[in-house]
Formats: sequence, structure tokens, C-alpha cells
Amino acid sequence: MRNYVFGYARVSTEAQNLDRQLDALKKYGVDQIYNEKMTGTKKDRPELAKLIDRMTEGDVVVIESLSRLGRSTKDLIELTELFQGRGVHLISLKENIDTSTSTGKLLFTLMSAIAQFERDTIADRTREGLRAARARGRIGGRPRIEPDAVRKAVKLYNTRQYSIREIEELTGVKKSTLYRNLQEHVPMGGKKAACTDKQKYLERQ
Repeated sequence: MRNYVFGYARVSTEAQNLDRQLDALKKYGVDQIYNEKMTGTKKDRPELAKLIDRMTEGDVVVIESLSRLGRSTKDLIELTELFQGRGVHLISLKENIDTSTSTGKLLFTLMSAIAQFERDTIADRTREGLRAARARGRIGGRPRIEPDAVRKAVKLYNTRQYSIREIEELTGVKKSTLYRNLQEHVPMGGKKAACTDKQKYLERQ
């Protein structure tokens, strides 16, 4: 199977021009370009979603700069981890980063290590908070979620019309609680759909 070199370009508003990014990607020699005009902080980026859906192992994604891909450092790390899991290389022209090289792989490893460190730090702080609360005679852990709220969250999820963050805001049910309860609410005779890595990334937004 032939591997492809995809380009991705983004600007934040309709008034901004994509020409500089498109020229750089064409000069590099990409096979196909996905581009969009919307803020990086917006949850839904349809062209990026199409690119993620299209790419396969051995493909290359080229961007003009890292800021054109990620909404934030956290988002950029999550995307690079997704690419790594798919066996897709990332090239950023401005920063001269190529994850198929030893230097690029080192950067990848450092970014992933930073992300894991942040996750571990949050977990440690949570455990310390629970221990402190127990020492003061309070019961740790999250408050119990009402069953009606959980059922509502599951129904909203199954409509495929709402993002995970929107469901959390509407119902107060956290993502982890929703996922735990999805299997219990699968209709009789139905099967729980497998969650792809693209879905996992989009549902984090």
C-alpha cells in the first residue's frame, strides 16, 4: 500500500490568509492538503478530523509550524501521541522537527514524558488531598451522582450530537462515570461500539 504525505494548515479567522502555509506545504511536496479557518481553541476541527481518519501507518503529516496543529501544549502532545500510536510521522517546517529522525523521536519521548509527569502530579495531589481529608474526619472521593443524571448523560452520548465536555456541563456527570455506565445501558441485543483512537482524541475536546 502506498504511503501518503499529508499537509495541514489552519488560520484562526476567515479574514486571515492561508497562502503562506499552503505555499510552504506545496513546496515541500505534499500529496494532499487539509486546511481550515477557525480558532485552535474551537472543539470541532472537521478538516483535522478528516486527516486523522485518513492517515495510516507509514504516512507523514506536514505542518508549517507546531502552533498550526495544536490548540495548546497539552493538545499538541495528545495529537503527537496519537500519530505515534498510528505509526504516522510528523514534520514541522518552522521548528525543523521530523519524528522519523533520532532527534525527532527524542523530542517525542520528552513531550510524552512531560505529559505523563503532569498526569502523575495530578494523581499525587489528589491522593494527598484525600489523605488530608480523611485525617480531618471527612470522607474522601467524589459525591455520588444521581442515577437520573447518569441515564440522561448516556442518552445524550448516544445521540452523537454532544461532545463529552458538553455532556459534563449539562448533567454534571464526569467522563469517567459516563464511560463506566455506558456498557450497563447498552440496549438488549446491542453491542458496545469500539472506541477508535480518533474518537478518544475528539471526545477529550
